[in-house]
Amino acid sequence: MFRWGILSTALIAREQMIPAIQQSDNGVVAAIASRDGERARALADRFGVPQAFGSYDELLASAEIDGIYIPLPTSHHVEWAIRAADAGKHVLVEKPLALKAADIAPVIAARDRNRVLVCEAFMVTHHPQWVKVAELLRGGAIGRLRHVQGAFSYYNVDPANMRNIAALGGGALPDIGVYPVVTTRLVTGQEPARVLASIRRDPRFGTDVYSVLRAEFEGFDLTFYVSTQMADRQAMVFHGDRGFIEVASPFNAGLYDDHRVTLHDASHQAMTTLRFPGAQQYRLEADAFVRAARGSGERVFTLEESILNQKVIDAFFRAGDSGGWESV
Repeated sequence: MFRWGILSTALIAREQMIPAIQQSDNGVVAAIASRDGERARALADRFGVPQAFGSYDELLASAEIDGIYIPLPTSHHVEWAIRAADAGKHVLVEKPLALKAADIAPVIAARDRNRVLVCEAFMVTHHPQWVKVAELLRGGAIGRLRHVQGAFSYYNVDPANMRNIAALGGGALPDIGVYPVVTTRLVTGQEPARVLASIRRDPRFGTDVYSVLRAEFEGFDLTFYVSTQMADRQAMVFHGDRGFIEVASPFNAGLYDDHRVTLHDASHQAMTTLRFPGAQQYRLEADAFVRAARGSGERVFTLEESILNQKVIDAFFRAGDSGGWESV
């Protein structure tokens, strides 16, 4: 079994990745590290994990660990991804990997010089509902794609939460704006040429809390909004000239709604609903990562793709500042 080490006791590790790894086919959580040794031990005991470390460096130095999962605040991702790779570990680091596309180049260099696998943890790319959306689009199920519409919002005004701390990489665009972008790029195989953005910030936090975005692709547009201070909502719609596809819970399937993709015809009279019962995207992500680390050759979300996705987010921020179109 692939031996995972978890770098911190973050919520997403506790609620999503640790359970997913423990249920996976090819991996086990072998150690948890925290700057607070008691917190590491408590979480390790909760999940029956044998080792707990009171520092991140101790975990990286362990010869009993094959790979590291990093759910630290965004501002720490690049540093610890490089340090983990330099320790000879494979690395799965939470999204967003970086706050600027240019910051990813040193991570690629660390990956290459240590000959390890380093990936940004976009779990949605492993969910079968997105595989199906890509198949429907390629097969012409909705004719010519003309428009993609999306939304992702939640309500969080806790000043202690990292999503509301600018210095830690908080804000709506870094946290959730990446999802409509990555899924659109994934299923269409295209990159946007330019973007527009209207971005509002909370003066208390300095973070972006509500943004309306537009990205221009060849033949279609993506428009979406994201917010950290609106009622919970997720939606993605792919609209063509002969029908449209709705993804009910596109990013947190099973939480915001069911694992469901609905295909509508042009007249809105006939529709086909596709369901994906039991799909666990975090477990699928963990299994795929381990297989790739062991040389399976299967597709993973590469750091080169991370650069392409982050370039779009960078362009949105520039467009929000300039008030006009910005090239990606």
